[in-house]
Amino acid sequence: MKPMSNGKFEVPAELVEKVLQIIEKARTTGKIKKGTNETTKAIERGKAKLVAIANDVDPKEVVMHLPILADEKSIVYAFVPTKKELGAAAGLGVGCSSVAVMDVGDGKAALNDLTKKLAALKKAD
Repeated sequence: MKPMSNGKFEVPAELVEKVLQIIEKARTTGKIKKGTNETTKAIERGKAKLVAIANDVDPKEVVMHLPILADEKSIVYAFVPTKKELGAAAGLGVGCSSVAVMDVGDGKAALNDLTKKLAALKKAD
């Protein structure tokens, strides 16, 4: 898996894997919102703890606003390679353009660690 780039910063493959693991954990022990509309609402309401956006969404305009909203609300976000991977992590049989983690459940320590690493990546670029 190659590093993901959204034009702002690159997300290394190992961090992409951690993002997907946190989503899987939150799906079973916490709460997630799936899809662009639900993710947008979660960000606007300040309820999201982590936002994952698929890098292969076409057209890009569908998810372009999510990083901007997340930055405004100081919510951590990351790009993952495909909608299929994101959908699978969210427990869906189909692809998913974005996911918002509302409650990480048992994954609080992993989320804190990931947040620090993603913040460092954003500052470096």
